[in-house]
Amino acid sequence: MMNKQIKADLILLMIAITWGSTFVLMKNALSDIPTLKFIALRFSVAFISLVLIFNKTLLKINIRSLVLSLILGILLCGGLTLQVAGLNYTTASKSAFITGLSVILVPVFSAIILKKIPKAASMLGVGLALTGLVMLTSDTTLSFNFGDFLTLLAALCFAFQIILIDKFTNMEDSIILGIFQVGFAALFSVLVLFVYKTSPVAYTGNVIIAILVTAIPATALALVAQTCVQKYTSPTRTALIFAAEPVFGAVFAYLIPNEMGIREILPIQGVLGCILILLGMLISELNIRKMIITFKKAVLEK
Repeated sequence: MMNKQIKADLILLMIAITWGSTFVLMKNALSDIPTLKFIALRFSVAFISLVLIFNKTLLKINIRSLVLSLILGILLCGGLTLQVAGLNYTTASKSAFITGLSVILVPVFSAIILKKIPKAASMLGVGLALTGLVMLTSDTTLSFNFGDFLTLLAALCFAFQIILIDKFTNMEDSIILGIFQVGFAALFSVLVLFVYKTSPVAYTGNVIIAILVTAIPATALALVAQTCVQKYTSPTRTALIFAAEPVFGAVFAYLIPNEMGIREILPIQGVLGCILILLGMLISELNIRKMIITFKKAVLEK
């Protein structure tokens, strides 16, 4: 039977696959819907879905869980708003690459804030994943535009969200935290609409599909699942698994044409980058020390 950590890691991988599918969907939708309205609709639909699914669980709410959810909601709303805003100025694959830099940010800040020093296998996996991220995105050059800057800020938000989920789920009910971080993110995104005037929405097929996919599986279900299972793994492993998001982003960018009907095709170096990221994830799952000891015993017995 699988232990809780392996189960948690598999669920986090499924979340990464789901998130990977959203880059091209969001990119295709942004020509018909303003960024702020898209974010508000995404979080609002997600929160309503969670309330309908977990209505009895809401009775467990208390002041501390609300405060902790508020902090997570700020990071969540800030991260996704900055990421989607950045997509207006950069490519879907480059956005995925920069977002994936949280694989480096998480172990650094986790060591500082939580005093959790990552294991050697995890750090080796992080190094391979970072190398893979660099190779994966063929259009990732030394140029750095405004969209890239916004996406980098988004990566910082996501990194701190992962770290604080690890801390907060030891203090309060994980489902409550998952629900209300989405609720606060919805509240903030709706309030922003009252401050900034936006253009009307054209509810095209691309817009409707993007809202439904990003709201229900990629936000409501994914974030509650992340909050529930992350307690069984480490922040570094979580970030490493989420580094696979741009791998699946590249796959879906090929499977789903953009608004011009063009599919994004990875060059050879991008394929090698995907392999390195997946190899990094695999290495992080292995108990290298135990394997070495077992190998030594096998050699000595011979």
